[in-house]
Amino acid sequence: MASADMTNNVRERSRPMTREEKKVILASSAGTIFEWYDFYLYGSLAAIIGAQFFTAFPESTRNVFALLAFAAGFIVRPFGALVFGMLGDMIGRKYTFLMTIVIMGVSTFLVGVLPNYESIGTAAPIILILLRMAQGLALGGEYGGAAIYVAEHAPANQRGYFTAFIQTTATLGLLLSLIVILSVQGYINGAYPDAALMKDGVAVLMADGNPTMVKAFNAWGWRIPFIGSIFLLAISLYIRLQMNESPAFTKMKEEGRASKAPLSEAFGNWKNGKIALIALFGLVAGQAVVWYTGQFYALFFMQNVIKVDSFTANVMVAWSLILGTGGFLIFGALSDRIGRKPIILSGCLLAAITLMPVFSLLTKTANPALYAAHQTPVTVTVSPTDCSFQFNPTGTVKFTSSCDIAKAQLARTSVNYETIESTAGTLATVKVGETAIPSYDASKLTGDELKKAKTTFDTSLNNALKQAGYPLVLADNTSIAKAKNFFDIFSAQKLTIVFILAYLVILVTMVYGPIAAMLVELFPTRIRYSGLSLPYHIGNGWFGGLMPATAFAISAQTGNIYSGLWYVIVIAVMTVVIGSLFVPGGTHKKDIFAGDSAR
Repeated sequence: MASADMTNNVRERSRPMTREEKKVILASSAGTIFEWYDFYLYGSLAAIIGAQFFTAFPESTRNVFALLAFAAGFIVRPFGALVFGMLGDMIGRKYTFLMTIVIMGVSTFLVGVLPNYESIGTAAPIILILLRMAQGLALGGEYGGAAIYVAEHAPANQRGYFTAFIQTTATLGLLLSLIVILSVQGYINGAYPDAALMKDGVAVLMADGNPTMVKAFNAWGWRIPFIGSIFLLAISLYIRLQMNESPAFTKMKEEGRASKAPLSEAFGNWKNGKIALIALFGLVAGQAVVWYTGQFYALFFMQNVIKVDSFTANVMVAWSLILGTGGFLIFGALSDRIGRKPIILSGCLLAAITLMPVFSLLTKTANPALYAAHQTPVTVTVSPTDCSFQFNPTGTVKFTSSCDIAKAQLARTSVNYETIESTAGTLATVKVGETAIPSYDASKLTGDELKKAKTTFDTSLNNALKQAGYPLVLADNTSIAKAKNFFDIFSAQKLTIVFILAYLVILVTMVYGPIAAMLVELFPTRIRYSGLSLPYHIGNGWFGGLMPATAFAISAQTGNIYSGLWYVIVIAVMTVVIGSLFVPGGTHKKDIFAGDSAR
């Protein structure tokens, strides 16, 4: 139980925090770091896991499938928010914490031991997505409880600062996952030989008849960080068991003021429901897309769009997190002085204005050859009825038209192109500079004819792209950024990349640092867990979690590697407008224990 002093003085929170309260906050933050670590292992390894579990799908769709599996964990987060939010308001914060950490830890461990597609077929991706959903449910109950737990212990004039420690846990969890991945990857690839790439139980052969080889980490070493998370689960459980219940919840429970139906009270009447809607569209939606752009999409963009190798991309992002994470505490503390709203909305506005030039600069710096090649005009002349949306979530559509074949090949090589509509029945033609390459209709060809048409098109297109300066072979692209080890960042090119990524992290800290205190201040204690958790997880689970897959699909469909960023820009601007008009200011001066009488 919490000490009598903590309970009796629950309304007098301007004093400095006691040693016991700091210990509680440290314990809460540490446990949350481990939970985010579990969740983000998948995001950091999405491309490698996609090759393990989605090998049945064409290469042009595999990245989107991997990202959709990542997003599955976010889609179910609001449902976890409802279930665990209700439990947190009814039985307490501490025991809800224990349930979420067990579900998260066990699910992560099982991902590490799950057989891949080659071993058990379609059951593998299905089970993977189910485990991702279990992780999402657990995370849906985790964040709200951690934020509230800390806020209800913190001095009133330092809520922003102390809840900012919880805000750092997501970034620190990602950083921890990157450090573990880099360490394991370096050791495994150095100590173990490459493995043959298998398909249908047979080694995939190259043109010269030799088997296609992959690094040992990509083949099996990626499982180690997942399996090793079982030790973090044990540590997290120990930490959670040492925690006391929130003094505000304890006092409310003793006085018989706890809500017996928190969900209906939080969302069943317009007074509270309106607050949830304003929080979602005027704060969280914009915060979410900026957060996932600055951390996850930036990593995915480097690895899969501008073709920086996985190790180097992870090193660059890890250093940007090290440099930028302190921003959470800076902006959290600043929000205690000037308010939460202006900082969050300023971060959204800055992101909307600067994301396009920042990602363009990232391409120019990290892969100068690719950036230069984009200056060569590339067009695809097509019949409008010949084109489909390039990425198919169900995997049931076969892309065989000449338009789809041409666009898929251009997307794989990160080519920027324009689409020119022609008359119906026209075979798609790719024009690179002055060189025209006709595509082919796979639905009308079979056997050797199909193989010959594919070889002719691929060879002709690749030759034209090479002539235009596109770096199609990574080994030949000596200008691309490459780090030999974790500390190999001290060159003008690599430091510039780190600073670009650190700027994106600073935007993340602006929108995310003050958000926990802001949301806590919008809802009364009796329904705070439920009221806060649902808009937060709809915003971060749906608007934010779906951002990488949505942005990549938009870019692939439109023929511009930056066009997916419009998804972020539109939502960020929406949040700025709605937040400016409807989100209340001055919440940092609010007594969060007032107005808790039973209704």
